[in-house]
Amino acid sequence: MINNSMKKYKNKKRKRLLFVKTFSITALVVSVVMLAGWFSLQSFDKPPSLPERTHKNKNKTVVNAAEPQLPAYETPDPDADDLLIGDGLYAPEGFTDADRKPLFYTFLIFGLDEGINTDTIMVASYDGVKKEANIIGIPRDGKVNVKRNLKKINAAYPAGRANGGGMDGVVDQLGREIKTVIGFVPDFYICVNFKAFVKMIDAIGGVNVNVPYDMVYDDPVQSLHVNIKKGEDRLLTGEQALHFARYRKGNSGYRTVSDYERIKNQQTIISATVNKLLQPVSILRIPEFISIFNENVSTNLKATDLLWFAKQITDISGGDALHSYTIPIAGSTGLPNYYELFDAGEIIELINQTINPFKKDIELKDIDIAS
Repeated sequence: MINNSMKKYKNKKRKRLLFVKTFSITALVVSVVMLAGWFSLQSFDKPPSLPERTHKNKNKTVVNAAEPQLPAYETPDPDADDLLIGDGLYAPEGFTDADRKPLFYTFLIFGLDEGINTDTIMVASYDGVKKEANIIGIPRDGKVNVKRNLKKINAAYPAGRANGGGMDGVVDQLGREIKTVIGFVPDFYICVNFKAFVKMIDAIGGVNVNVPYDMVYDDPVQSLHVNIKKGEDRLLTGEQALHFARYRKGNSGYRTVSDYERIKNQQTIISATVNKLLQPVSILRIPEFISIFNENVSTNLKATDLLWFAKQITDISGGDALHSYTIPIAGSTGLPNYYELFDAGEIIELINQTINPFKKDIELKDIDIAS
């Protein structure tokens, strides 16, 4: 039971949130179809095993950030010392596998913009005993205690590519930085390119949402033009839905929104998308969904794992078992960097009552919040 002090962090509950989107789409669409005819559903009653942990970060060769593997306009400014955050540990010091809650899994979910930065970052958990799921949104401008000049957590993606190379380097770096905020590295990761977001919504014929205000923004440099009018039950195309979910800044005279409003808009789109995907007619588009998934999603979840989680989701009854939060923030630095500053004390309270996979509480000494 979440106590009353948690309510101030809690966004409006939605029956189907990002957790359901992530695992319903990938599991029901990909796993079921790919494995159909090979096994019966009874073959997947065994819960997933936690991924094997290896201390990849020690003795790693640092790649020169200037080499051609990164686009010329990227300036990740990686620092070799950032590879040592947490000393290769995936949990607080002294915590062991014996301290894990049974059937409790955690997930790092992040979405990429044009393949450069982690535009959307969330940590989710699923408690297979209580049949509950929790999601915590982490502002992309959150300040983390790293050595590189740009200390926003969304810069972990280019820095990870430069330091480690490829998706492994990205996941390692983002996991290390997430650990400084919540105390542990999530078990599984799911990385979604926004191209998948657009293609999926177009494949289901768009989504209907209530647009709370006019969204108008033009950036000729990026060839970005947003023009979405306020209104109830507006049908949005994939590109419009992406603009709705990512909208932050408006032209002169139009509304500029906070990271928290942005997260709420993202959840609105996700809920509308899943409601549409769960309609019977969407079954006819399963081959197209599989193609979209294979081209645009990276994860360390196995197909059998995805199917198990999908089956679990069908057992979650109503919206009361699905909860959405944003990480507590103490304030913002404003110009020049606009860092969001994490609130250590309130984060500990939120983590221990939602996504902590251990029987023991995570303490202040187990996190490393940047000042």
